[in-house]
Amino acid sequence: MAQLIALDIGEKRTGIAETDELQIIASPKETVLTKQLLTHLQNWLSPERVEAFILGYPLNLQGQATDNTQRVLDWKARLEKHFKPVPVVLHDERFTSKMAALSLVKSGVKKKKRQQKGALDAVSAALILEDYLKAKGL
Repeated sequence: MAQLIALDIGEKRTGIAETDELQIIASPKETVLTKQLLTHLQNWLSPERVEAFILGYPLNLQGQATDNTQRVLDWKARLEKHFKPVPVVLHDERFTSKMAALSLVKSGVKKKKRQQKGALDAVSAALILEDYLKAKGL
C-alpha cells in the first residue's frame, strides 16, 4: 500500500503530513514555503509512493469559500497535472489550526516553539489526514 500525503496550503507556508505505508498513523512531516512546494514534492515523492494527496479545503463556518479556497483549488489542479494519475482529494479543514494549537499545548511544546507558525502548519496537516482516515474508516 502507498502513503497518503496531506497538505495544509497557506499563502506563505504549507504543512505536510504523511501516513505510514499501511495508512494507520498520520504524522506531521514538515513545513515548506508554498512557493517551493511543487519542486519539493517532485524531489521527494514518486507517483508510485503516493496513493492520494489530501488537501485541507478551507471553508467558513457556514460552509462557504474563504480567501484561501481558490488557492487550494489552484494547487489541486497543479498536483493533478504533475502527479497524474494520483488522486487529489479535498477534505474540510475547519478548526484544524485551533486543534493543532491545542495539541501542541497538550504535548508540552514550549510557548516560544508554538509561536513558530511552521510547527503549527505541519500539525494541522496531520490533523486533516487523521480526520480523513477516520471519515474513510481507515
